[in-house]
Amino acid sequence: MQTLLKPRLGAMMFLQFFIWGGWFVTMGTYLATTLGASGAEIGSAYSTQSWGAIVAPFVFGLVADRYVHAERLLGAIHLVGAVLLYLLSRAQAFGAFLPLLLAYMLLYMPTLALVNSIAFRALSNPRAEFSRIRLWGTIGWIVAGLAISYAFAWDSPAALAGGALSRTFLMCAVASLALGVFSFTLPRTPPLGTASGQRATLAQAFGSDALALLCDRNFLVFFVASILVCIPLAFYYQHANQFLTEIGVASAAGKQTLGQASEVLFMLAVPFFLARVGVKWTLLLGMVAWALRYALFAYGNAGELAAFLLIGIALHGACYDFFFVVGQIYTDSQAGERYRSSAQGLITLATYGLGMLIGFRIAGAVVDHYAHAGAHDWHAIWLVPAAIAAVIFVAFALAFRNVAVSYQRPGS
Repeated sequence: MQTLLKPRLGAMMFLQFFIWGGWFVTMGTYLATTLGASGAEIGSAYSTQSWGAIVAPFVFGLVADRYVHAERLLGAIHLVGAVLLYLLSRAQAFGAFLPLLLAYMLLYMPTLALVNSIAFRALSNPRAEFSRIRLWGTIGWIVAGLAISYAFAWDSPAALAGGALSRTFLMCAVASLALGVFSFTLPRTPPLGTASGQRATLAQAFGSDALALLCDRNFLVFFVASILVCIPLAFYYQHANQFLTEIGVASAAGKQTLGQASEVLFMLAVPFFLARVGVKWTLLLGMVAWALRYALFAYGNAGELAAFLLIGIALHGACYDFFFVVGQIYTDSQAGERYRSSAQGLITLATYGLGMLIGFRIAGAVVDHYAHAGAHDWHAIWLVPAAIAAVIFVAFALAFRNVAVSYQRPGS
């Protein structure tokens, strides 16, 4: 089985992100068109991701670290998740949908850390090998979007009218069932706490050890910017598919996979930019990409300016990699060996937890504000996150000092 280790880990990553990408991208459209949800209600639905991110350090840092093999916990979660996804596909009203989704995301978000832990512990040279394993997760997300638009056409106008997007949850339930069973065949990953005798406290699981980093002015500026930049990010996750569908872009979910494909290309560019311009200007490139993408969304359309929309989608790689990936590298360089894990937990809690929670609420309120007679003024809506990103860009440029970090390509 050792000779099949990497294909098995790749299959784990593929299914893990196929499940997430298979319903997350189109959920806003589904809730608006099938369940008649408002912008605020859609924001509440997407906020379940943030609550899951807040709970994740507890599940991973305490339960997995102390008591349970990671692969067994992963399998159990995905088996329960399959049931919840099936129930989500059957929900007939938003009031029934939301608690099921919250339960699911409280379970799913910790699995993001679990799959990483299993891979890191199983690989003999994680620095050289992990990126190639993780790439299969991006491929899984892309395949899910392509399947929705091109294999099943669930986001076509006729299918939307019939509520076909509910089948995305059923598709992901099958994938979750498969991953749940498959997880029990993955390499044994016993709890480290049992072996080492060192067990994380609840406060440490949430990154309390890294709070000392906030005494450094530069890191504090980065920390605050990480929270704020999640506000424009939330607009994309929550409403981009709904926007594209409403203005008549065909196969919107399939086209949105351009964003994940571009992540691969921009990831390769990260070492070049870090070496040439440093952390500050690479982070600023990510911020300006947010402002540019939303300006393109504001002025693009499904006709002669459709290229604006495709470019805006493709900028997702720059938006995500140049800020979030570079931010993780910067955090790692500042934390050092002692605070490495807790520092990453702190940033994850700040971004996917607090930042996205705020962002989803604001995005929902803005969309509701610009809704009139069942239609949305998308031009005005997208100018809001564009302006937010521009303000963050200027403030960060003035407040953050450039620093150099060491970054090695995988395998170097």
